[in-house]
Amino acid sequence: MSKYNPIIEVIEEHYEIPQFDAERKISVLLPYDYHETRKYYPVLYLQDGQNLFNPSAPFGDWAIDKSLSKLAEEGCKDLIIVAIDHGEDERIKEYLPYDHAKFGKGQGRVYIDFLKEKLIPHVNKNYRVLSDYANMGIGGSSMGGLISLYAGLTEPNVFGKMMIFSPSLWLSQKIFHDANGLVPLPKSKVYLYGGGRESQQHLPNVKRLENILRGKKFAASYFHVEVSVNLEGEHSERYWCKEFPKAVQWLYFNTKRVA
Repeated sequence: MSKYNPIIEVIEEHYEIPQFDAERKISVLLPYDYHETRKYYPVLYLQDGQNLFNPSAPFGDWAIDKSLSKLAEEGCKDLIIVAIDHGEDERIKEYLPYDHAKFGKGQGRVYIDFLKEKLIPHVNKNYRVLSDYANMGIGGSSMGGLISLYAGLTEPNVFGKMMIFSPSLWLSQKIFHDANGLVPLPKSKVYLYGGGRESQQHLPNVKRLENILRGKKFAASYFHVEVSVNLEGEHSERYWCKEFPKAVQWLYFNTKRVA
């Protein structure tokens, strides 16, 4: 067992989400030496908590605990991650920012309100986190990537960093409208990843989003966008696992990891 392994704590097994009349497991991953310091740390809120550090997850996991241990060994340790379990059968609706003909009324806005109004204040009160937008990130993959993107686009004063893996951009053209409307704040950063074997339209949609974000030339001096493409990449945790440490290093430690 490495001394650099993050400390994993469960905030609550049944954390109440009053907006959904539901409960969710919320976990936090702290730097290995968190209790030995008085530091305040940047924070990253990640969706689909069941798939982040559970090797028994049905579709595999991101193994973020192992990545964080390796990053800490390399000196990149100052980061707190909050892992939010998804709603199982309600996952798509809860992560969907817009109404949809097939999936019904999207509850993504309500989910973001839960983060802003309840979970983030709870984390700020109970952990030593830097709560300004430049130090607060949000991320996820697939539907988790879509809702994280939506959160960053519509709440730039809350989430100044976005880790967006294989977002489900095909679900609604409105996400591009929201991207066009983004007015980024200084030190804002977006890490966008897509795989070449996800779907026929996936990379074209990623490229369209990239063009919109890079087109904000008025903010070019302080709004940073990094796009990573793996032409062999499939829509699975196996590839998001590989991308995670690269994204963490770029977003939080201003370094670029060699693939």
